[in-house]
Amino acid sequence: MKDAIASGSRLQTREGAQQPIAAAQPRVVIVGAGFGGLETAKALRHAPVQVTVIDRWNHHLFQPMLYQVATAGLSIEDIAAPIRRIFSRQANVSVMLGEVTGIDTQKQLALTADQAISYDYLILATGASSNYFGHEEWQRLAPGLKSLQDAMVLRHNILCAFEEAENESEPEKRQALLTFVLVGGGPTGVELAGAIAELAHRALEHDFQRVNPASARIILVEGEPRIIPTFPAKLTRKARNKLIQFGVEVRTGVHVTEVTADGVKIGHEYIAAKNVIWTAGVTASPAGKWLGTEVDRHGRVKVEQDLTIPGHPTIFVIGDTACVLQKRKPLPGLSPVAMQEGRYVAKVIADGVAGKMERRPFHYRDKGTLATVGRSFAVVDIGPLHFTGLLAWLTWIAVHIFYLIGFRNRLLVLIQYAWAYVTFQPGARIILPEEHTRRETPVEFVERERKEVVS
Repeated sequence: MKDAIASGSRLQTREGAQQPIAAAQPRVVIVGAGFGGLETAKALRHAPVQVTVIDRWNHHLFQPMLYQVATAGLSIEDIAAPIRRIFSRQANVSVMLGEVTGIDTQKQLALTADQAISYDYLILATGASSNYFGHEEWQRLAPGLKSLQDAMVLRHNILCAFEEAENESEPEKRQALLTFVLVGGGPTGVELAGAIAELAHRALEHDFQRVNPASARIILVEGEPRIIPTFPAKLTRKARNKLIQFGVEVRTGVHVTEVTADGVKIGHEYIAAKNVIWTAGVTASPAGKWLGTEVDRHGRVKVEQDLTIPGHPTIFVIGDTACVLQKRKPLPGLSPVAMQEGRYVAKVIADGVAGKMERRPFHYRDKGTLATVGRSFAVVDIGPLHFTGLLAWLTWIAVHIFYLIGFRNRLLVLIQYAWAYVTFQPGARIILPEEHTRRETPVEFVERERKEVVS
């Protein structure tokens, strides 16, 4: 594809030919179609701007339910929606499939492998990836859970572990196949541990002849003194007790110090395990390197009070990519934070286009935090309200279904939750051939998509 640079009222190609285009409104380029990027574009619906949304995947992912895909509770279509469909009725938005590799702040260009996209306003909402804390070699042995491909890899590994254990005659090897170690006791680790426990103790209970799925050993490791440490201590104690009731071993105040193909070392203890899952935090995208600006120890860009970077009032960084201080503490990497930041940035841009130069500092309004621990049990922390149990679980379901994209997805997820609650049977336990679960890089994905379109 030829390199195209939109400049003023001309479109310039590598060959130097110029073609006139219509006089453009201010160009807003949003990199990333996660919660923050999506909310920014939607909030600019009525603004006199032209919005370009660039993402390396063609879908928006509802990440809070990703663990359900990994444990066969939901299908990938239930929690993802094509970006083009989302904006099909928003006339001022165009969508581009591609991976941004850099930013030219002087020429105001977002750079991909073969294009340079001009902008008047730039919003970087590029998210984060799993943080292996200097042990990148563990990534192959302990996959994380940040994308649909990650979820499909984990689903394949989890379901195949039971199948392989069924055919394994040596007790020690069988137990290693049925040992699942989750590194990180945040919300993702807690939710995933509970879901695997439910799969082993309930859903697969009568499916095998030679192996008892309930013999699976599920270990949740958290380096902090308690799991989900962002919740009040009373709620975390109840969550821990519920996990133990589900058959999960919860180990806190200890770190995983080694990961091999055959197991892990937790502190000084080595445990044979064929399934290690990484849920121990995230590191921000390389946006800070693109911009050449200051970042924190997690790689998040340190932004001003209006979410811009120093010296560039038209470049905004939001979501997991941004380090936003409020009450001297960084805001957490949660979807409500990203969504509020997206709406704020959209208002700042709309006001700027309208000639209003004053910018009030961004302020996050905490509407609460929820996490599900397993069937019929969740923890809810909403202002003065702290509660657990079935009511919390129903609250969790209602909130998450409300924020899913599209009526179809909401309806299907509600039906599947109801079916699974009554029958104890998740509806997506198909094992795909291994070549369909290989962790394809975004660049490989884009190239394959282009080849398929050409053919």
